Amino acid sequence: PEREEMFQRGPGLNLTSGQYTAPVAGFYSFSSTLHMARREPRRKRQGCRGSRLRVLICVQSCCQHNSHLESVSRLESSGELVTISVTGTLYLQAGQYASVFVDNTAGSPLTVQSGSDFSAVLLG
Repeated sequence: PEREEMFQRGPGLNLTSGQYTAPVAGFYSFSSTLHMARREPRRKRQGCRGSRLRVLICVQSCCQHNSHLESVSRLESSGELVTISVTGTLYLQAGQYASVFVDNTAGSPLTVQSGSDFSAVLLG
């Protein structure tokens, strides 16, 4: 949020929509680190199912091959705080947007904590 005086430069980031819109076509370096807390205690694990957390940076909300970045983490049975990062390079046309998505199959709700970040830098 703006009240936390985060570093913001350029017109591409929309805090209301949570999207970064490319002002010009080019390769962009994206990075996101999310700190998430479990809102309720985790239930007992049932095998390997439901213990995975994915964070994606997708172009135009389309998380398909070659149009997204992805990081997958296995959630431990103990601990209340989870940190996961994703970084990489994507090509965006002028006017296309990128945003961060969380795919949580862990079975317990997560809340993104302050100190999490998202950045986009035009490489050329």
